[in-house]
Parts: sequence; C-alpha cells; structure tokens
Amino acid sequence: MLRIGMSYDLRDDYLAAGYGPEETAEFDSLETIEAIERALAANGVEPVRIGNIRALVQRLAAGERWDFVFNICEGLSGAGREAQVPALLEAYGIPCSFSDSLVMALSLHKAMTKHVLRDKGVPTAPFALIETLADLDRHALAFPVFAKPVAEGTGKGVSPASRVEGPAALRKVCRGLLTRFRQPVLVEGYLPGREFTVGIIGAGRSAESLGALEVILSDRAQNAAYGYVNKEECESRVVYRLVADEEAKAAVEVALAAWRALGCRDAGRVDLRSDAKGQPQFMEVNPLAGLHPTHSDLPILAQQAGMTYERLIGRILRQGLQRAGLQRRPAAGAVAA
Repeated sequence: MLRIGMSYDLRDDYLAAGYGPEETAEFDSLETIEAIERALAANGVEPVRIGNIRALVQRLAAGERWDFVFNICEGLSGAGREAQVPALLEAYGIPCSFSDSLVMALSLHKAMTKHVLRDKGVPTAPFALIETLADLDRHALAFPVFAKPVAEGTGKGVSPASRVEGPAALRKVCRGLLTRFRQPVLVEGYLPGREFTVGIIGAGRSAESLGALEVILSDRAQNAAYGYVNKEECESRVVYRLVADEEAKAAVEVALAAWRALGCRDAGRVDLRSDAKGQPQFMEVNPLAGLHPTHSDLPILAQQAGMTYERLIGRILRQGLQRAGLQRRPAAGAVAA
C-alpha cells in the first residue's frame, strides 16, 4: 500500500502561537485534515500526517520518505509561500499533489498571472499594479475600479471599500492596503456582472471542468464583493448555485483556457466575473483550493455536481499518482475513482 504523506498548515497551531484570525484565514481546520485523511484511506492508500513546512523539513532531515505527498500547505510569508513545500519536495524527488512550484509562485501574484494570461489571449479586466502611491498618477483605468492586495487569498483585504468610484477614494484605499498588507495593490476595472468559480480536474488537454458555481451574495452579505467576511461566514451570507446556461458555459471555456495556459494540474478553481456585456473575465486562479468538506468552494461545487467528497479526493489523488508513475493498489472497499 502506498504511503501518502499529508502536509498542511493547521490553523489552530498558528492561532495558539499568537497569529490572528485574518492572518490564518487560509489555513486548515482539524476537521479538514481528518476528512482528507479518511478520504485518502477510503481510496486505498496509507495516509501519514506530516504537518507544516517546518515539520516536513525535520522529518526529511531525519530520513523519512513517502511515496507521494498530498500537499495543502498555504505557507505563512512571502509572495511565493504556496510554492515552498512543492519546491522542497521537488528537491528531494518526492512527487506531490497539485501544481508545481513555478505555477504556485506565479499564481499567487495576481498581477503577474494576469500579465501571462493577457499575453495568451485569455480575457481579463484592465489592471494596474500599485507599488507606491506615486503609481496612482500613472494608471489610466476608467472608474469604477476594484482594489485588493496582489498576493492574498480567502478574500483577505477585500471589502465593500474595494469598489472605488474616484481618484481620492482610490488613494485612500490603496494607502490603507499598502500599509496593512505590506505588498502591492492590484487595481482592476470593475466588473459588474455575475460571479462564477469553475472547478477543474486534470492538466493540459485532458483537463476538464466539474462545472460552474455561481456565487450569489445574499441580503446578509457585505455589498459589492465576495470578500473575507462573506467567505468566512458563507453559510449565512452566500448562495452557491451550479449553473449551465450560456454565460456559465462561456465562463467554463475561459477557465479552462487559463488553467491550460498557466500549466496548472490535478485540481483547483478559476474565479471569473462578467463584464457589462455579460462576457466572463478571468479574475484569479486557485491551484491550491480549499478542501473543507462543506465550507470550501471546490467540495461544494463537486457535491452539487453529484460527486462525493471521497470521490473528489480520489480523483485528485489519482491525477497525481498517474503523473508520478505510481500505481495505486486499492484496498478492499476502496472508493471507485
């Protein structure tokens, strides 16, 4: 039976160390770790908990090895933090789940990702990168615009104030984000249309969509954006609806084009929003999507598409094992992939 290491950032560990709720928003609950562990076991492999990158370093240095690592480490610091564990495992020749270190480093920087995809012909809203307030004098975007940190996830730094109507307000918002997050601010032309997240399995030409999930803010949601508060309290603030109309199908096509152009693999999500003409535009890609069984977008999408959590984890695992040339030996009762 294959030994599958599990690398992850446990949110409780960081909270206990003094980090705040927003700082740890991308990290995983014990409930998520236990759910993945059960799902891996149900798919006929032996899961072995490792923990975060520091625990991984210690165990590698002690000589421990695994056939494959199911990695969901988000990392704590730096714009390349999601690439740290994949890069370390690459150095040791140990295959892991999800995209490689190059894709992980690129995709967390939203402006660099948009540069690449714009060059590849993938539709995305006009944008500017604000590294200092002086950069505001050089952008030529038409208002309204939308401002957010360039390298954060889970809606961090996104609030009703992110939608900006004029230069004075934009300067105020950018000053606050630059100070608070200590990283550049991505300013994009505001997209007023529907919002979708598209789940994807696989890589290259074989990549396929699990469907498009429309993100609909309820009356209890903060206005204007699917941001941090709305995501943290999504059960009461957000309605998720699997959709397959023509606009949703267009969103799927844009998402697959972006996924393939970036070289993403195994599984993840692409977030899109439509412009005033109803044409979906790429916003960002998440090649390391959250995997809480009932709180994270990808499992919610999979469930609405008729796929159990165990089967979703099994398909992700199978993608990685096939890529690594490893043959899974199913145990009795293992979930069919």
